[in-house]
Parts: sequence; structure tokens; C-alpha cells
Amino acid sequence: MPPTPRPLRKLGFLTIGLFDEADPRRGHESTLEIIELGERLGFDSAWLRHRHLQYGISSPVAVMAAASQRTSRIELGTAVIPLGWENPLRLAEDLATVDILSGGRINPGVSVGPPMHFDEVKGALYPDTADTEDFSYERVRRLLDLVRGEPASDFSGVQGFEVFSDRVQPHSPGLGRRLWYGGGSMSSARWAGEHGMNFLTSSVVKAEGPQGPYDFAEIQLSHIRAFRAAHPDGEAARVSQGLVVIPTDSASAEQRARYEEYAAKRTPRTAAPQGPARLMFAPDIVGTSEEIAERLHAHAAFREVDEVAFALPFTFEHEDYVQILTDMATKLGPALGWRPGA
Repeated sequence: MPPTPRPLRKLGFLTIGLFDEADPRRGHESTLEIIELGERLGFDSAWLRHRHLQYGISSPVAVMAAASQRTSRIELGTAVIPLGWENPLRLAEDLATVDILSGGRINPGVSVGPPMHFDEVKGALYPDTADTEDFSYERVRRLLDLVRGEPASDFSGVQGFEVFSDRVQPHSPGLGRRLWYGGGSMSSARWAGEHGMNFLTSSVVKAEGPQGPYDFAEIQLSHIRAFRAAHPDGEAARVSQGLVVIPTDSASAEQRARYEEYAAKRTPRTAAPQGPARLMFAPDIVGTSEEIAERLHAHAAFREVDEVAFALPFTFEHEDYVQILTDMATKLGPALGWRPGA
């Protein structure tokens, strides 16, 4: 098997953190237990999806805070926080606080655009300002500036017995270098690079060319190269890839059948661009770690990265995630050249 040009340096995983509406604590505890397991297995990072008005993690910053107190080494990220739901100043305060509590281990990933189902939710989210809210990259720039220590106020000093700062407090000096942009378009890749962010690329990209044939890996590769071309760090700029991979080395026959059925149901959407946004989806990869490694080594975009955050499937059971993560750390990671703590 030919080596990749960039040996895998950081192995991470991404979870959506589903829960039962009747017992939300159990689902959140499961997520925290999975993160603890990830640390024991040697994973470099654990990432949380963000879901509003659904039965998944609505407050990943709070979950990261809890996870930071139950772990000591593993990095904690979000993939991603949709900034259309957030006030950048308040989010900057929360992120800095959790980063301080974690010892500098968080990797916030963000994206922009109007909130999903905006017409239905805007009355609750922005009852007075819905028509004037800016959901462009400017919202990310505001967050970047605030996290990096730019002034948030025209006033600083002492008033009475209270002392005021003109920048977000607490200030976490390294956090500004650990902000990620989650993007699937060429414009997002370039913008993230130009603004010195890190780049999260997932199993979804936009087919922006006028005509096909379309190749997911080649589109993703073009985004990675455009990002690095625009970034001050060039080829050293950080990119993490987030495909769905499901190793079956220690899976039972029942688990393997269920995993294969899951992937098969999602495969038809990978054949052509989907919807008005012309989204391209990567196929889920199910098989032994040796089989998955062979396919990844042949993946044009994977060959350009040295960090991954493999996405766990949405609807599996806790025991399935334990099996998948264990195989990732003990079988798949080493097959891709990764070593814990390397």
C-alpha cells in the first residue's frame, strides 16, 4: 500500500450526541462517556456537532466544559457552531472561559449563513432585528477579533469599586490560533485561509462548476489547496477532514449488517449534486480497517491532510460507538500511520 504524502498526525472523531426527549441526561452522559473513552484510547481530539431545536447537542460549549473536567489531554472541538444563532461577543466570552478551564484544549469550529428554518424561528431568535441581522463572513470576523483580543468596548478603567476591561475577559492567548471554519465551498476555503483560520472539511462539498462529471475527492482537494494558497502559513496551514468511516474489525455479524444497511441507504445521494445548493456527499466507508485504509490512501483529498475527525454515524447505539472507536484507535489509525501521542 503506497504511503500518503502527509502521514496521519492527529486522529479525532465527531459525534452528534443524540438523546431521547424523555431522558436527555442519559444521552448527554453517553456523549461524555464516549469522549472519556476517546481519551483512554489515545485519540487526539473529540468534536461535537451542533443541533438547534432537535434531539442533539444544542449547547456544545456547555458539553465541552463538562468534558474538560472529565478529561485531561484530549482536545475538544465543535463542528460546527452556526454563528447565525449566536452573538459573537457572548460566544467569545464562553469560548475563552471554557478554554481556560480546559487548559487550552478547545478547537471551536464555526460557520455562517442564516439559521435553518429561519422564517419559522426568527420571531423567537431575533424578534426585533431579523431583517437587519448580518449572516455573512463579517459575523465570523467579529468573533475572530473578539477572541484574539481586539477591543469590544470604548471604555476601560475603574468605575466606583468595579474594574472594567475593553476586551473580552477572560482572554485566552492561544485560542485565536485554534479557531476553525467549517466550509464546503471554494469561497469559504479562501476566506478561512485569508483570515488565518484552520479549515474543517467534511463529507459534504458544493459542486460549483457548470457541468460534470463531478468527483467529490477532487472538489475537496481543490478546496484544501485554495485554503492553503490563501493562508499565511501556506502548506503548514491546518486542515481536518471529516468523512464517515465505520471499521468492522471487532464488530459482530449483526453490527456489520446494520452498518452496511445504514451506508447503503445513504449511498444514492452520492451519485450526483443534491438540491438547489448542489451539495455533493461522500460515500460512507464500511469495512475492515485494512479495507478502509486502502480506500483512504486512494482518496485525493485525504492524501493532502494529516488530521482527521471521522464522523460517527447518527443513529447507532452506545455499544456500537465503543466498538467503532476502539477499532479506529487500535486498527485503523495505525493502518494510516498514526500513533497515539505521536
